[in-house]
Amino acid sequence: MLGIWLGAALFFGAAVAPAIFNVLRGAGLVNGNELAGAVVTRLLRIINHGGFEIALFLLVTTFFIDRNRSRLARYAEVISLAIMAIMTGVSQFFVSARMVELRASMGGAIDQVSPLDPRRVAFDSWHRYSVTLMGIAIVAAIVAFFLASRRYGAEGSVVARG
Repeated sequence: MLGIWLGAALFFGAAVAPAIFNVLRGAGLVNGNELAGAVVTRLLRIINHGGFEIALFLLVTTFFIDRNRSRLARYAEVISLAIMAIMTGVSQFFVSARMVELRASMGGAIDQVSPLDPRRVAFDSWHRYSVTLMGIAIVAAIVAFFLASRRYGAEGSVVARG
């Protein structure tokens, strides 16, 4: 599950979101960024909810499996999953919600709002927070994925699961 979410989040950030914006801007639509933002917001909701729910599920199950791992490995995995849950939860329930409110308060196409307008400045700031939170969630997921895919052999040496 974690690997699927990680792949989806990376693909979304590296390919899907930029492609949607490029295609709609390239179409010469007056509200191209507004339309792209609406699509990205819907898709990001899926990514964030999925990351939040998967991280919570794995946090709970971590306490019931892999008892043979070192305490440090278990703590690191739990901390990574907690960070992932917090970042995706904050991104979805606070940051994205605020961005939607700001976009609605601007009315019309966001591209037609002056970059100096306080609402636009706030929107851009919240967007940077959103990108940062997703980046932190992805790094935490990579750490948790690496730790979850390792186990300790009978002699205490680390071996990959297979």
